[in-house]
Amino acid sequence: MEEDKKPKNQTSNPAASGSNAGGETGETRAAGGEENFRALFEESLQHRHFDEGEVVSGTVVSIEKEYVMMDIGDKCEGQVPIEDFKDQNGEVKVQVGDRIEILVERRQEDQGVIYLSKSKAEKKRLWETLDNAYRNQSPVPGRITELVKGGYIVDISGVKAFMPRYQADIRPVREPEALVGKEELFQVLKFNRRRMNLVVSRRGVMEKEQREKRQHTLTELEEGMIIKGKVKNLTEYGAFIDIGGIDGLLHITDMSWKRIAHPSELLAVGDEIEVKVLKFDKTNEKVSLGLKQLEPDPWDNIDKKYPIKTVVQGKVVNVTEYGAFLELEPGVEGLVHVSEMSYSKKRVIPKDIVQPGQIVEAQVLDIDQHNRKINLGMKQVMPNPWELLAQKYPRGSRIKGKVKNITNFGIFVGVEEGIDGLVHISDLSWVKKFRHPKELFKKGDEVEAVVLDIDPERERFSLGIKQLNPDPWSLVAEKYRPGTRVKGKVVSLTDFGAFVELEEGIEGLIHISALSDQEVKDPKDVVQVGQEITVETLSVDPKERRIRLSLRAVTQAEEKEQMEQALAPERDSTSKLGEIIQKTLAEAKGRELFNAEQKKKAGPDTRKEKNSKPER
Repeated sequence: MEEDKKPKNQTSNPAASGSNAGGETGETRAAGGEENFRALFEESLQHRHFDEGEVVSGTVVSIEKEYVMMDIGDKCEGQVPIEDFKDQNGEVKVQVGDRIEILVERRQEDQGVIYLSKSKAEKKRLWETLDNAYRNQSPVPGRITELVKGGYIVDISGVKAFMPRYQADIRPVREPEALVGKEELFQVLKFNRRRMNLVVSRRGVMEKEQREKRQHTLTELEEGMIIKGKVKNLTEYGAFIDIGGIDGLLHITDMSWKRIAHPSELLAVGDEIEVKVLKFDKTNEKVSLGLKQLEPDPWDNIDKKYPIKTVVQGKVVNVTEYGAFLELEPGVEGLVHVSEMSYSKKRVIPKDIVQPGQIVEAQVLDIDQHNRKINLGMKQVMPNPWELLAQKYPRGSRIKGKVKNITNFGIFVGVEEGIDGLVHISDLSWVKKFRHPKELFKKGDEVEAVVLDIDPERERFSLGIKQLNPDPWSLVAEKYRPGTRVKGKVVSLTDFGAFVELEEGIEGLIHISALSDQEVKDPKDVVQVGQEITVETLSVDPKERRIRLSLRAVTQAEEKEQMEQALAPERDSTSKLGEIIQKTLAEAKGRELFNAEQKKKAGPDTRKEKNSKPER
């Protein structure tokens, strides 16, 4: 303005006089000066003066070896170090005409140059952005570059920030190294530009996003919906799926119709999957999810697929102490119980018969569709050795084998591999008395036995040892008829009598009343154990295996015999005298009869003679 005012105050001007000399009028000079002033004013507006530290926008006018020349609208051109435009590979990433923000670092007007910095401009803008983000709690992008003690280093557009480990995620990070290299949004927790101190949080951003998603999900979620989710975590019992701010549980039993040992067989953290909402507790914000429910249930109409007694093939998927599980198709398994694996009566160990992955044949024994159970049998598709035994060993045939086991009810004899026959305790001996079979046999003894019966359905093989010989009691009735005297040995005494062994295994009872003519209060007053005596058979009952004996009868008979023997001489004397008398009387009677007969023939003389006899 002062310059504008100067010409008006001047009274004389050489230039003006020169102009007059040239023929110009005063009005012409006035108009030219006004135009020059306007041009100078506009030029001054176009070339602003920028202070050091100010961020301005400029245009690339040329690219030199060490600098990039820029027009920032100042009187002087600015230059930016070429290093500010190089990438990680050392290539210059700028072209003439590009508009770029730079910071006025230093002015050298005497040299006609302004030193500019692109990197410092970016940092200044970044710090301003971070300041704004800190004040407004708005997220900023960054990249996790390094795992350090207590947390991570995060690169926020070239500014290093620290992120505590507990601020890295909503849940504890099990694999901290897995986050290195990830680009995420971060919340500014602490900001101090002077100290270059910057603390950020990934968790804060995640929690905010989760709250927003959670609210939306709670509003829209319904049971039966099919939704998308992301596998967030795997456990032994299932997987947690993020379905939008809410973690739903996908239990391992709802992952697949087939058997799986661990969720990792089907899923991995980070997988995006579709699931079905099985249950939704809006009050407690609990969600149960299902994956297998998206496919048809293989147990539908299972009884029609696998009728009873159908022979099927299956893959062994699990072997336990009590049997093996066969997979008939994905999601359908049946159990072969250990008792249905073999006809053998020996202790069967399933792992010795089948192995996981093995394909085996089995017969369907039973189906419980409600409880999803199928009972299978392997031995049912094998030849039944019990049916062959009945043909091989008919009743009455004899076999030899070793004693495999001894119990209180009998002994088991090995017949064939895996087949044992039972000799019941009642079939061990006809007559021997014992409390336990081990008194007669021991393991390993080779014995001979008779086949009594074979029951293939019940898998029982009955043998007998006593049947090798006739039953001695079948001969007792003939051998020990009532009245027969036999010798025996007293083997035991009881309150009611004494038992006498007549032969091995054959015993008879002398009742206390049959011990003596006298009253007996205690059998041992008459006989002793081990004493050999002679008894008389009173009765025999082979069916009940009982023999009644009497000692008294023998004693009485012996006493009678002794008496008869003692009276024998007297009986002989009396007998001879009687015979003489009888003979004499007979002779006398005979003579009398003879004389009488003679008198009858002689007449009166004879009678007279007879009458005269007394006189004589």
